[in-house]
Amino acid sequence: MRRLFSTVLLCLVSACAAPERLDPETTPPEVLYNHAADLLIEKHEYTQSIEAFDEIDRYYPYSRWALKAQIMQAFANYVKKEYDDAEIVLDRFIQLYPGNKYAPYAYYLKAMCSYAQLSDPKRDQKKTQDALQALREVVSRFPHTAYAADAERKINLTYDYLAAKELNVGRFYQKNNEHAAALNRFFTVVREYPATRSVQEAFYRLTETYLILGLDEEAQKSAAVLGYNYPDSRWYKKAYALMKEYAPETVKG
Repeated sequence: MRRLFSTVLLCLVSACAAPERLDPETTPPEVLYNHAADLLIEKHEYTQSIEAFDEIDRYYPYSRWALKAQIMQAFANYVKKEYDDAEIVLDRFIQLYPGNKYAPYAYYLKAMCSYAQLSDPKRDQKKTQDALQALREVVSRFPHTAYAADAERKINLTYDYLAAKELNVGRFYQKNNEHAAALNRFFTVVREYPATRSVQEAFYRLTETYLILGLDEEAQKSAAVLGYNYPDSRWYKKAYALMKEYAPETVKG
């Protein structure tokens, strides 16, 4: 991700320095831009750089510098962790300039704003859903770019978060003897997120819940799938021990 950001920044940032104080009404836009970029890249004055880039957009709205300034302003907001403000700028850019050469980066940076806010699976996962949707859009719109390749890698992590959330909710239902609701959550993990880290425990929880309900045959099937796909998993060992204890007639060997 850093390499992607760096590549775009090299294209966006000019090497020319600018004075400390500039009058936007009388200063050429390229000088204003270089000054704002210096505040962001060299001095890490994020708030001042955001204001400086915004001035370019306000005073020279139809210049090519204004387009670059919008992207850089959004990036400065992103670095400052002001993700909502970054998304506002990016949404406007995408709406007005969907065919611009920086549009792929705008879509990617917007996805990163949600991705940066992934939260503990025990908490609400709206931002994870937002990130997944935005990352998928990057992949579908710009499939042969470095942005798409990185987005695909990050999609896998969003799946991990969403699967872990379903697993947590399922365990909660199981603990409160709401077994039908628990089964539904565990099924969601194995059906929708089969490549995640949570799937092994989900199969174990299915086995466990089926045994609680007296559905030994279904429990045996879940344990068998777990054992076939993850024979060395600690979750399979736990499932096998459960089957031997509560449904020994279904266990071979």
